[in-house]
Amino acid sequence: MFTGLVEEAGIVERITKGTKSAKITIKAHKVLDNLKLGDSISTNGVCLTVVDFNKCTFSVDVMAETIRRSNLKNLSVGSSVNLERALQLSSRLGGHIVSGHIDGVGTITCYKNEDNAIWITINTSAELLKYIVEKGSIAIDGVSLTVAYVDNKTFKVSIIPHTKEVTSLLKNNIGDEVNLECDIVGKYVEKFLLKKEDSSLSQSKGIDLEFLSSNGFM
Repeated sequence: MFTGLVEEAGIVERITKGTKSAKITIKAHKVLDNLKLGDSISTNGVCLTVVDFNKCTFSVDVMAETIRRSNLKNLSVGSSVNLERALQLSSRLGGHIVSGHIDGVGTITCYKNEDNAIWITINTSAELLKYIVEKGSIAIDGVSLTVAYVDNKTFKVSIIPHTKEVTSLLKNNIGDEVNLECDIVGKYVEKFLLKKEDSSLSQSKGIDLEFLSSNGFM
């Protein structure tokens, strides 16, 4: 689990592509401290496992499913990526609960300055927008942010100078894809409600003409 509070922006040093997968080597500093093989690092919001590292870089394997569902497929040597190590139980949860399992991607459609903040408008699918609520939380390329506006096609967030400095969000161009992970709470609530609805339907069906006929009462 992660918090969405990015520790640093790393730089892609090497990409070795397989048929549908890839191995990515990233230059970093902070996240290498006390790093061990098998540790998880959120990379642009995607939870990836460290398979190799040295004092300057770490490498991760990216499976085909992750390539398909994320913007990691768009990375190239020199790309900037947001990095965060897994949450420690002793840490403050300053952002929100982020699993590192993204729900899909969105497309940046607009940047707008407002005093010391910058508004980012993102277009995404109705499937994801149903989980995005105003004043709720969302992780964009692994960055925990508050939704300031949402409609049936887009949503907006506003970032402060600190977020601009320590993340790669503003290094994207209009039309670039970003990884999105909606607040996990909404997805669990939906699942529980659907199960409850299915249960109610099955119970309400109870005894009907079909039941009576199939059991020899008609």
